[in-house]
Amino acid sequence: MKLRGNQSAGAGGVSVEREAEVREVVDRVTRWARNRSDVAGLLLVGSYARGAARPDSDVDLVLLTTEPSRYAEDDAWVRELALGEVVRVHAWGPVTEWRHVTASGLEIEVGIGPADWARTDPLDAGTRQVVTDGARLLYDPAGMLAGLIRACS
Repeated sequence: MKLRGNQSAGAGGVSVEREAEVREVVDRVTRWARNRSDVAGLLLVGSYARGAARPDSDVDLVLLTTEPSRYAEDDAWVRELALGEVVRVHAWGPVTEWRHVTASGLEIEVGIGPADWARTDPLDAGTRQVVTDGARLLYDPAGMLAGLIRACS
């Protein structure tokens, strides 16, 4: 699967329809993020980022913001992005996961956290694990996430 660049899926058998749906979701969230002044960065992480997606893989996004509490207090962003039904909200340290399921069954996890999640001095072990498991820049206006990826290499 091509997701803007040379990332392709492995031999996991992701259908053409699913590839198109994932590409549309990633593009929609990226466009939306670029139009928000509070968004400090957006990463695609996990199996789709490393080109190893399977038919049952979810889409994992990390959205870093200068106002993370805003997303918990006002879910207007959920309606704006229209990623499907929210089936779980769970805090993992400084990042809160919002898991959505589309009508087709695609699961989309949007982890929302503070910009300092990408801090490299010191580099958090959990952050390192997420990045080294596969990360691809989608939006990085200040180069902060590029620096994080370099620090994890």
